[in-house]
Amino acid sequence: MDIKDMNFTVVYPCGRGMCRKGVGRQDKQHNTYDYLVDVPGNDTSTDLVEVQFKNTRKGYYHNVNQLDLKKGDIVAVEANPGHDIGVVTLTGQLVRQQIKKANIRSEEDIKKVYRLAKPVDMEKYEEAKAREHETMIRSREIAKGLGLDMKIGDVEFQGDGTKAIFYYIADERVDFRQLIKDLAAAFHVRIEMKQIGARQEAGRIGGTGPCGRELCCATWMKNFSSVSTNAARFQDISLNPQKLAGMCAKLKCCLNYEVDDYLEASKKLPSRDIVLQTSDNDYYHFKTDILAGVITYSTDKRLAANLVTITAERAFDVIEMNKRGEKPTSLNDLKPSNDEKPRDLLEGESLTRFDKSKRKKNKPQRGNQQKRRPQNNRENNANNRQNHRDDAPQTE
Repeated sequence: MDIKDMNFTVVYPCGRGMCRKGVGRQDKQHNTYDYLVDVPGNDTSTDLVEVQFKNTRKGYYHNVNQLDLKKGDIVAVEANPGHDIGVVTLTGQLVRQQIKKANIRSEEDIKKVYRLAKPVDMEKYEEAKAREHETMIRSREIAKGLGLDMKIGDVEFQGDGTKAIFYYIADERVDFRQLIKDLAAAFHVRIEMKQIGARQEAGRIGGTGPCGRELCCATWMKNFSSVSTNAARFQDISLNPQKLAGMCAKLKCCLNYEVDDYLEASKKLPSRDIVLQTSDNDYYHFKTDILAGVITYSTDKRLAANLVTITAERAFDVIEMNKRGEKPTSLNDLKPSNDEKPRDLLEGESLTRFDKSKRKKNKPQRGNQQKRRPQNNRENNANNRQNHRDDAPQTE
């Protein structure tokens, strides 16, 4: 049988829940991995679907028409007024969990999915999206003309172009009744104003953090907890405002990620105010590696002088000796340590051991040299005879 006539099927296993069907569209923010996608009957267990719109805005809808919806399908959904265009990002049982996280309790907040988007719907959608940037610039000028202390950070048009949502930031309460009238007269659409914080604005716009990864608020973080400078103090991070601030000009949310581990590890360390006494000097706390459990002491209160680094266990031993009136000869533990330090297996190897050596220049072959020698001999003999003739006496 010819291989061209054979039929092949590519199999994508869904072992351990890591199925490619559960990933969805990766160009959307706040993606949810559907680990139940390979469970039989998951799609038919509920008619609820999750639909995502511009940036981080999501909505939940009933699939009343029993459409065969998959992740990535563009659908037209119910809106007030008209309809909106979005992308299906989640189906099945996990949609119920997402509704609980979104704190949606009323059934009236869950509207319907009308249909899969038609070419006519997409044309209106593209026309509406093309107006967003120009509308945002113009709306900022109108707000500035009214003297309002607010910043319009983003504008989102509804899929049918009949409504526009203006996202703004303001430190205080703003009376924008006149602004709504001016915006409606300028753009001839229904106006909705939504106030967001600096972190929500950064999540909507997106970007790359100083760690080199995409912003957490734009990828997975939905609920924002308060961040204080105490989180930086507990982790011994320098209180530099430029380094502690994120893209939103607020304290970085990642300061809270490891603060609990640092608090637990700091409980196993002695107080920084305790002075360790030896027979030679008094040692003051200089710095601490909290997670490693290592403390560095100095003989000067303010300067780094005669630094000695010891473990927390050794520090507690010295403290107990000082309480009994004893002073060790040194802070370093004189007992032999059984801990083996990590050994570099490639310590004696060269970094260029796999590099190709430079090729030497091609030397002329021996055959060519031998062929060249007789010619050189003939030339030398001819020169010698000419010199001999020149040296011979001339006769008249």
